[in-house]
Amino acid sequence: MANRRQFLAGSAAALALATLPRTPASAAAPGAAGRAPNIVLVLADDLGYGELGSYGQSTGIRTPRIDALAAQGLRFTQAYAAAPVCAPSRCSLITGLHGGHAAVRQNPFPGDEGQGGLGDGDTTFAEVLRSRGYRTGCIGKWGFGPDLPDQPSHPNARGFEEFYGYINHGHAHDYYPDHLWHNGEKSPIPENANGGRKTFAIDLFERRALDFIDAHADEPFLLFLAPTLPHFPNEVPAKDMGDFDNTTWGTPEKAHASQVARLDRLVGSVVDRLRERGVDQDTLVLFTSDNGPHEEGSPKVDPDKYDANGPLRGYKRNLYEGGLRIPMIAWRPGTVGAGTTDRPTPQLDLLPTFAELAGAPVPGDIDGKSVAGLLTGGTTAAHPHLYWTRNDPYSGAKSNAADGGRGARLAEAVRRGDLKAVRFAPARDRSAPDGQWAFQLYDLARDPGEKTDLAAARPADVSELTALMRASWATTYDRTPHGVRLSGTTLAVPGRPFTLTTSLTNASTSAWTSPGLRLVVPSGWRSRATTVSTGASLAAGGSLRVAWEVTPPSDAPVGATAVLRAQATATYGGNPLTFTGDRAVTTVATLPEAPTADAYLSDLTWVSAVNAWGPVERDTSNGKQAAGDGTPISLRGTVYTKGLGVHARSDVLFHLGGRAKRLTAFVGIDDFSARQSGVGGVRARVLGDGRPLFDSGTLTATGAAKKIDVDVTGVYALRLLVEDANGNGAFDHTSWADAKITV
Repeated sequence: MANRRQFLAGSAAALALATLPRTPASAAAPGAAGRAPNIVLVLADDLGYGELGSYGQSTGIRTPRIDALAAQGLRFTQAYAAAPVCAPSRCSLITGLHGGHAAVRQNPFPGDEGQGGLGDGDTTFAEVLRSRGYRTGCIGKWGFGPDLPDQPSHPNARGFEEFYGYINHGHAHDYYPDHLWHNGEKSPIPENANGGRKTFAIDLFERRALDFIDAHADEPFLLFLAPTLPHFPNEVPAKDMGDFDNTTWGTPEKAHASQVARLDRLVGSVVDRLRERGVDQDTLVLFTSDNGPHEEGSPKVDPDKYDANGPLRGYKRNLYEGGLRIPMIAWRPGTVGAGTTDRPTPQLDLLPTFAELAGAPVPGDIDGKSVAGLLTGGTTAAHPHLYWTRNDPYSGAKSNAADGGRGARLAEAVRRGDLKAVRFAPARDRSAPDGQWAFQLYDLARDPGEKTDLAAARPADVSELTALMRASWATTYDRTPHGVRLSGTTLAVPGRPFTLTTSLTNASTSAWTSPGLRLVVPSGWRSRATTVSTGASLAAGGSLRVAWEVTPPSDAPVGATAVLRAQATATYGGNPLTFTGDRAVTTVATLPEAPTADAYLSDLTWVSAVNAWGPVERDTSNGKQAAGDGTPISLRGTVYTKGLGVHARSDVLFHLGGRAKRLTAFVGIDDFSARQSGVGGVRARVLGDGRPLFDSGTLTATGAAKKIDVDVTGVYALRLLVEDANGNGAFDHTSWADAKITV
């Protein structure tokens, strides 16, 4: 993934998605009637433990469709979110890792945008199920990673073939957005443009979810439906406002209750469509929430007015039960019997559960345990302990009060058996000595409301659980690769062979049989394996690596791109596996011949050139003419006859083929731009094979141009980047003057 994006600008996400084969009927998971079951996971947003009728709601919120699933299926009475806020909770849910190991461990907040996102090493339940031929869709809120396509934290890159919704955290706070993301493209909602409020996002999510079911009803599918209900803002369309005049609620509470009712109707629509398509008995529907109830909005909603946390202490952002314990209901007619389970069950268990139902292997380094046995009336061993962490500077009045005024502190919690420990750092410093943390201990069997602190009376338990919390946190958590990967050059010369490497890694705890790798190349390209590409078996933790000699056609046009894909197959437990996906795709650009003599970059053919305003201009600085129009470049009154004129953001790529030795140049905001205004500001960088060679820092129209003299010995790909440095995107026309390579 990294080298796929390293040299080429623009999105290749659409090209990177391969069509998946259907799962053969013989590939059913153990116990399934004819095929692996479909899975629909509905994840509510900030829905508290006490907001459903099936979990004791009696103040006026009505949820008949979800309650019917609870009556007919399995209701978990001690299910847990992985975090008390949404982004880390969702990351853990889809990866099976608790907050001490997961890639996303906090929500973003001003001054510390360290939320993070998923990387190429993170495997989601969608990727696991795709190995068994499942069609996968994510509709609604993703909630982490940059708001961009073609990046490793995008749903398409993490196993979801179809995505429609919000990528990042902040965007998801708008129920009337002017756009949503459809895979790698922004999908405009014109009727919501310029502050319009015509189309409610939840209605769009419902339509897409039903369409997804229709499209894949005859093949195994995973639908991750993540509506933002009932997250703030506390609003629904007028047509969805319920009648709560017999309550003492204010407008925010009535709107919130209407949001929950709208969520209930959404679940009902999905179940109805499954029945209409005749696949309800082939489908596991699992309903849950990402954390406890919120107290947000303007004006703020009061969760106590509708008993949102039931008998539990705390709210969203608290590590007490009210912030972590959530509703979870499993429904599959004819397979999941009616009943309840009090097994402490974290949402980390969903990934291995889905994998077992589908007959798919799972990474051995996750923290979840399959509960597939519970769904058919059996038992599943409990976790030795459960762990949570919180790093969030925000707190509401109620959550802060529940924390004893410690709502902005870093905190963590652990449950072992019925004992639950919660502790607060002195501020936001995880490394603070244990004696400086405020420690609390509760017995959930006798005190589910966490009212009586036992820490002073049980010092041995305090010591043991403190050590357990320390051991559960890893500053970095290195993952074992799982599935297929493709690595090697992203640059190729027409007619000349180059090498790529494919690998299939079994990160599960069981051996696979008949592993094999193949490389799919475009028409006219040639490839051959130079090492053995199949095997009899692949041990747990083992890898099969294959080197390939690839030759593009001699008449391939310079600057053209081609998508190459690796595909791996194996057998696990008698079930065929097929591994594809974003990590198995690379985009290769065909290149001009490398220079054989000293040359100005403006005289060379580039591989690719992206410029914010118009084309990259050769030998010019006027910012208006077409490339190659040929007036001299002037930087602070010094005139240069050769150069490249660009407008931030720009990215120009040259092929040096390892033949050059030095790059010399001057770079700065040119005099043409400076005459228009002095407010321009840019940053110029030079990269060689992705390695930083030069960084100008901030360049302004009033400052001197920066001289460049760098060693490029052995460099194949030379990139010239110019980025906006002051956020205004104007008056930043920049020139690379007398940019010359010597060989």
